[in-house]
Amino acid sequence: MLRLAGARLLDERDLPEVLAALAADPVATCMVAARVEAVGLDPWRLGGEVWAYDHRSLRGGRLDALCFAGPNLIPLRGNASALRGFADRARRRGRMCSSLVGPAEQVLGLWEELAPDWGPAREVRGDQPLMALGGATAIPPDPLVRPVRPEELDRYLPAAVAMFIEEVGVDPCADDGGISYRARVAELIASGRAFARFEGGEVVFKAEIGAMSKQVGQIQGVWVRPDRRGHGLGAGGTAAVAERLVRGLGRTASLYVNSYNEAAKAVYRRIGFTQVGQYATVLF
Repeated sequence: MLRLAGARLLDERDLPEVLAALAADPVATCMVAARVEAVGLDPWRLGGEVWAYDHRSLRGGRLDALCFAGPNLIPLRGNASALRGFADRARRRGRMCSSLVGPAEQVLGLWEELAPDWGPAREVRGDQPLMALGGATAIPPDPLVRPVRPEELDRYLPAAVAMFIEEVGVDPCADDGGISYRARVAELIASGRAFARFEGGEVVFKAEIGAMSKQVGQIQGVWVRPDRRGHGLGAGGTAAVAERLVRGLGRTASLYVNSYNEAAKAVYRRIGFTQVGQYATVLF
């Protein structure tokens, strides 16, 4: 009996096909691949659902449309029909995400379907160059940038909060007094994925490796204290994190940046990052 067209929930039986789809574009799919590689497709362990859209009656074929629905809604691939199918399932599920993020064509197409029900968005960032670096940095890494130690959480956290407000436009401590965000930052520190340069006991540069799959690590939260901007700390610090990923961990370093942030794009190009795709983000 043929399966009807529509978005369907994937499970562990689909794992080989999902991993193959993610591996086909490891930089663009890093955020989802990091989760799936670690825990598989069980929604409880994954913290979300992975959906496909197809007509297949049997497993074992290629997945041409894929979407992750969790804290973020991340459509990774799919044509217009698939995006309509994902939108239908997302509407039935209800909005449980704080953003849509991922490859720009899929994100903007999905948002076009969802906007009448979920809109208006707080902000739509439709052009975010996705950049990657697979070799040595073109500038020297800052030798003073190092992993943050667990006992430094209270010194690191104000910088992380300042970055979040500046980048996302909301206070991550507003809902629960910062309990959830503090736990997330503590987790990054404990896993060795938060980096900083301290001067006089205060953070003047910070960045994190947010998602890390078997092939790619995604750098996030790059921030320089306002009074130290323009002195090369961002370039040297980001180069240090990229070097940690490439040489220390054997991954491709990746990040995405708002197209209007010309200064940041110039810094990343100077480090050696090149554009490999385009992301978009819809913020709620």
